[in-house]
Amino acid sequence: MAVMEQQQPSFRLSSLWTDKRSRAILIQIFALAALFAFLSFIVSNTISNLRLLGVETGYGFLGEPASYDINQRLIEYTSRSSHGRAAVVGILNTLLVAFCGIILATILGFIAGVLRLSSNWLISRIVYCYVEFTRNVPLLLQILLWHGIIVHSLPRPKQALEPATGFFLSNRGFAVPKPVFEPAFWAVVIAFVVAVAVAIGFKRYAAKVQEQTGKQYPVFSICTGLIVLLPLIVYFLAGAPMSFDVPELKGFNFRGGLTVRPEFMALWFALSVYTAAFIAEIVRAGIQSVSHGQTEASYALGIKPNITMRLVILPQALRVIVPPLISQYLNLTKNSSLAIAVGYMDIVATIGGITLNQTGRALEAMSIVLGLYLFFSLSISSVMNWYNKRVALVER
Repeated sequence: MAVMEQQQPSFRLSSLWTDKRSRAILIQIFALAALFAFLSFIVSNTISNLRLLGVETGYGFLGEPASYDINQRLIEYTSRSSHGRAAVVGILNTLLVAFCGIILATILGFIAGVLRLSSNWLISRIVYCYVEFTRNVPLLLQILLWHGIIVHSLPRPKQALEPATGFFLSNRGFAVPKPVFEPAFWAVVIAFVVAVAVAIGFKRYAAKVQEQTGKQYPVFSICTGLIVLLPLIVYFLAGAPMSFDVPELKGFNFRGGLTVRPEFMALWFALSVYTAAFIAEIVRAGIQSVSHGQTEASYALGIKPNITMRLVILPQALRVIVPPLISQYLNLTKNSSLAIAVGYMDIVATIGGITLNQTGRALEAMSIVLGLYLFFSLSISSVMNWYNKRVALVER
C-alpha cells in the first residue's frame, strides 16, 4: 500500500509578521535601521553645510602644535606638543582624579554608612548632619570651597609646613620626594607581583580549608606581611635600586620632586566627600536589608561585633550595595568635568576647551570628549557588573 506523503505548507513572508517572536525581531531591526539612517542623514547634512560655509572638517588638527601649557601632567608635555598629546594629558588627568576619587569616596562612604547605624547617638547624629549637608549643597560650590580653603589657609612656600623630612605643604601644593628607579628595580616589581599571586592563592586555600574543616587562618595578616616583606627583602638584596629627588625651595616655589597641585587636591577632596555622602546612604540601606536575625545568630555564636559586620553582614549586604554603587562611580567620573572651575586641566579643559577655541573644530573636539566619557562609563559599568555577579547570591 503506497504511503501518501503529506504536503508541507509553503513558506510565506506574511508568516514572519503574524508570528509573535519574529514580529518582535523585525520591529527591532526596522527601529535600528531607522535610527542609523537618521544619524547618517544628520552627519552627512552637517558635513555638507560646513563645506558650503568653507569650514574644514576632520581630525587632522590633532597633529598641530597646541601652543598652550598644562600645569599638571603625568607625561612629558610642552607648549610645542601637539593637540593630540594635550588630549592624552587631559585623559590621564581625568583618569587620575576619577581613580583617586573612587578609592577615597568608597572608604569614606563605607565608614560613614556603618557609623550612621552606630548605637552611639553623637556619632550617628554627626554622620547624619554630614550626609544631609553634603548631599544638599551643589558640588560646584564644594569644589570652589575646598579650593579656597587650600589656597588661602595654607602658608606660602617660604613658610611651608614640613610634616616629614622632604615633604612640604603650602598654598602651591604638596611637594613630595620623587622616586628615581634604577634598572635593578624590576626585581622588586617582579617580587611584588609574585607576592600578590601567592597571597591570592593562599586566600583561596584558607577559604577552602575553612569551608571543609572550620579552621581559620589569619589571612589578612599573612597576606599583608607577604606583600610587604617579600618586595622589601628583594629591595635590600638588590642594593636598594631606588633614590629620591627631594624638592627644594628655589625662589618663590619648590623645584624638583613631585608636586600635587591645589587644583587636584580641591577637586579630589570635593568629589570624594560629595560622593561618599551618597555611598554612605547606600551602605546603610544595604546593611539594614540584612535580617537582624543574622546579627543575633552571630552574637549567639560568640563572634565579635566588628567581625560580624565584616564577615556576616557586609557580604550579604553587597548584593544590595553594588548596583547603586555603580551609578555613584559613574557620577563621580562624569562630575570630574567640573574641574575647569578651578583650573585643573582634564579632558574637558584641554581638548574640549582650549583646543576647541584655538582650532574652531567644535564638532570634532566635542565628539572626542563625548566618546571618551562614554568609554569611561561603559568600562566602569563592565567591571562593576562583573563584580556584582561575583557577590550576587547563587540560587540552588
